[in-house]
Amino acid sequence: MVQAIRDFFVRRGYVEVETPVLIPAPAPELHIDAVEAPPMYLHTSPELCMKRLLAAGYERIFQMCKCFRQGERGELHLPEFTILEWYRTHAGYEDFMYECEALLQAVAGELNRSPTVKYQGKILDLEGPWERITVHEAFERYADLSLDEAMERGCFDACMLEEIEPHLGIGKPTFLYDYPASMAALSRLKPSDRSVAERFELYMGGVELANAFSELTDAVEQRKRFQHERAERKKLGKEAYPVPEKFLEALGLMPEAGGIALGIDRLAMIFSDSRTIDEVVAFTPEEL
Repeated sequence: MVQAIRDFFVRRGYVEVETPVLIPAPAPELHIDAVEAPPMYLHTSPELCMKRLLAAGYERIFQMCKCFRQGERGELHLPEFTILEWYRTHAGYEDFMYECEALLQAVAGELNRSPTVKYQGKILDLEGPWERITVHEAFERYADLSLDEAMERGCFDACMLEEIEPHLGIGKPTFLYDYPASMAALSRLKPSDRSVAERFELYMGGVELANAFSELTDAVEQRKRFQHERAERKKLGKEAYPVPEKFLEALGLMPEAGGIALGIDRLAMIFSDSRTIDEVVAFTPEEL
């Protein structure tokens, strides 16, 4: 599977890169906690360094690497996991939907799983086009509350987990897109509708597999978002990570681009019909 992924990107003119695992400042996101390695941190994603490479002139890059997140453990989560990230200049989140389809179709073909994959009793048809549904539409279709009500009550994540995600990626993979602007993270807002961010997540068989953005290139706006997240972390008694200044310095030089992170362990779960992430890694934390 990993070799098929590498072959796909090499054929498309991407350069495989390697960035540091130890970094001085992770992106300060409210619900993602970094593992400390004093005086630095293990990266939660290679995103910041990979975008600095885009700013330095690289146009198509990809990386498969280990990432680390404090306290993440469950049937779909490990504190140490493998991620695939790729970035392309002069592209947006819609371009990455098409590239996701092409990537997973190519990998499935190499694994003799094409055109369908069986996962936990469900048959997933990988032939395109895949389902595309906005976050607003998903709440209207599957949730008891509207999107606005869920945001007001602070139960967006609970509604997603309990009411919406089990319906996504059934029959065909699903792109859930146009997240509320308050959940933009490092993505840009949609020019035609500033209430939503150009962000999507990919689901297969009810499992969230990938998270993609049209990247924000406004360093001033990104700094404001980081400061907001740092303040929110402080309110919860969490560490407010240092501001990643070198990333912000480079951001203003970065051209229009899109990027995506895809969970390699979860993809292995899909292709091996495994119920838990424990079944696709050689060692779980408890076995070390």
